[in-house]
Amino acid sequence: MKMMTLKCLLLVTLTALVVPSAGATEQDNVMRAVRQWVEGLNRGDTKSAIAACANETSIVDEFPPHEWHGEGACARWVSELDVYNRGLGLTDSHVTLGKPRRVDITGDRAYVVVPTEFNFKEHGKPGKEAGALFTVSLKSSPDGWRITGWAWSRP
Repeated sequence: MKMMTLKCLLLVTLTALVVPSAGATEQDNVMRAVRQWVEGLNRGDTKSAIAACANETSIVDEFPPHEWHGEGACARWVSELDVYNRGLGLTDSHVTLGKPRRVDITGDRAYVVVPTEFNFKEHGKPGKEAGALFTVSLKSSPDGWRITGWAWSRP
C-alpha cells in the first residue's frame, strides 16, 4: 500500500513538472495576441498588428473620433492614428507594456489590463506618457486569440 501511494505521489509530481499549467499557457497565448498588436505597431508592421484583431472590433482611444467599431475597425484606427500623429508632428512612437495587472480567461473569452508607457517625439523633442492603461477583450478562434475590443486610458 505504501509503495502504491509513493508511486501515485511520484506520478502526480512528475506530471505537474512536465505538463505546463493550462491557466499559465492560456494566459501566455492571450498575451501573445496583445503583444502582437503592440509590437506590430511599434515596428510599423501594421499588417501584423491588424492580424491580432478579430474582424469586428471595438476601440476607444483618446484622439477623435474616440471610438471605432465593427468590421475593419483596427485597420481604420491605424489609418486615422497615422493622420492624427502627422498633424501633431508626432514620430518615433513606441509603447512598452508593463506586467499585466489582470489576465482573466473564461471559456473562449479573455479580459486583460496592462499598464503602459508611451514614448515619442513631438516636432523632434522627446516626450513620454506614463501611467496609461491598455484594457483589452479577446476571443479565442481557430487561429488563436484575437482582440475584440480595447481601450486606452491615460491619467
